[in-house]
Amino acid sequence: MRLIKSLIALCFVILGVVFGALNRQPVHVDLWFDAIDGRLGLVLLSVLLLGAFIGGLVVTAGVVWPLRRRIHRSDRPDSGPDTQELASERDSRS
Repeated sequence: MRLIKSLIALCFVILGVVFGALNRQPVHVDLWFDAIDGRLGLVLLSVLLLGAFIGGLVVTAGVVWPLRRRIHRSDRPDSGPDTQELASERDSRS
């Protein structure tokens, strides 16, 4: 399985290199506070990589860290209700 993942990653790297080589037109990117001149393929691949990185950070901050905190809280022995308390609540309802 590791070999298949490595081959797929290598294919994407090769596709990125070919994409960058085929799109050599110069572009001017205005960032409001600065400007960047570069080749179209390189600029597009850089923006794609930056977007994937920022998206990963957002998912990590919004989903992964809260779930880890919840898991760590539930692993504590004093985090859940005591079985004696549950039994007394169940008996009082009956």
